[in-house]
Amino acid sequence: MKPLVVVTGVNGQLGWELQQLASAFTSYDFLFANRDMLDLEDTDMIPFFFEKNKPDYFINCAAYTAVDKAETEKGKAFLINALSVGEMAKQCAILDIPFITISTDYVFNGNGADGIDKMPYLPNSSIDPINYYGLSKAEGELLAKKYHAKTIIVRTSWVYSSHGNNFVKTMLRLMKERPAINVVVDQFGSPTYAGDLASALMQIVMALESGNTHYGTYHYSNTGIISWYEFAVAIQQKTGLPCLVNPIPTDQYPTPAKRPVYSAMDSSTITADFGIKLHDWKESLTKFIESRLVTPIT
Repeated sequence: MKPLVVVTGVNGQLGWELQQLASAFTSYDFLFANRDMLDLEDTDMIPFFFEKNKPDYFINCAAYTAVDKAETEKGKAFLINALSVGEMAKQCAILDIPFITISTDYVFNGNGADGIDKMPYLPNSSIDPINYYGLSKAEGELLAKKYHAKTIIVRTSWVYSSHGNNFVKTMLRLMKERPAINVVVDQFGSPTYAGDLASALMQIVMALESGNTHYGTYHYSNTGIISWYEFAVAIQQKTGLPCLVNPIPTDQYPTPAKRPVYSAMDSSTITADFGIKLHDWKESLTKFIESRLVTPIT
């Protein structure tokens, strides 16, 4: 019997990309659990799901990701990003299987590792979220580690794909609709193409299957540290859309939730422990935009 990999968050960017990859991993069976199968707002039902399906590997891509709405929908954000993560970790511990869960650069305060300006955060850097979304994800990390030793937390940042809502798709739409757009120039981080991250997660699964016993917290993003403005300019240049991209400071684009000024992360340990290659953000953006010529984005 093939090992069963269960994936949550199938309607999100990362879960969708994992579904696209599944056919290439023929030595595994996959169960992509939608909300009807596993409703993370009903934590009492999580044990029944595990008892029924008995996965061999569990990848939690589900999350409440509405950063600004989380400031007012705190209960829902905490339930999905923290309490349900803790319950899934408990159930993985009962089955003694690896639990892989996705977290975010927003667990950091934006001052840089050890408070040093422009110093990429390490997996063991102190967490200090400045918005409620980040707080809920940080609590999820703590609960996962509390309840299950075989937990792998993968923090990522600035995720985009051909599915769902994200910065790249928003920029493409606005650049087609408007002659000029304004984009924040003083927030820095690293983009992540969800297709790259999905491949990395399956490499982790295969490594675990081969006897790799590394567990703990890791970072994964494409390489390179840029501002949102630089990201938008690159999108405009690679598509050739006739839109002017103007840089603006954060205070000219107020949002309900504060964003870290600097949230770049050091991803070297995921390469060291799992042999995962990191891709340059420009290369991945080019790959993504070129794929649009073949597969229309919805």
